[in-house]
Amino acid sequence: MNVHDFTVDMPGGGKQDMSAYKGKVLLLVNTASKCGFTPQYKGLEELHRKYADKGLIVMAFPCNQFGAQEPGDEEEIKNFCTLTYDVSFPLAKKVDVNGDAADPLWKHLKDQQAGLLGTRAIKWNFTKFLVDADGKVVGRYGPQVAPTALEKDIQRLLG
Repeated sequence: MNVHDFTVDMPGGGKQDMSAYKGKVLLLVNTASKCGFTPQYKGLEELHRKYADKGLIVMAFPCNQFGAQEPGDEEEIKNFCTLTYDVSFPLAKKVDVNGDAADPLWKHLKDQQAGLLGTRAIKWNFTKFLVDADGKVVGRYGPQVAPTALEKDIQRLLG
């Protein structure tokens, strides 16, 4: 099983079949609008604009599980991201990344790449997963890692 085997719920009731991204490098991030790491949206957008035409897809997964830092509904989240950070990459529907109700894709991501000291649980907003063109999870980066710090890994995967 790989990332391409999943379907993601999108705002407005739509679905995104992740198999549509076969051959693309993915950067999947759990996000929040009221977090100390929220300015990372700027770096994520920079990566998106710089590498989208080379095959990078950045996708944000808003999550309210950490300090209730993503309390808004779909429209509020989209407006915040667009107006504050000019985000143009896809925003999935708000998800849980931990617990019994965790999104299946996020369960898979955590199973494929453990965090610090082998922990599986997501510790905070802006945990990032890098997925290669074949759908294999190849990297996990903590919230403190700036998106631009992933640039060399992204370039390597893009070839």
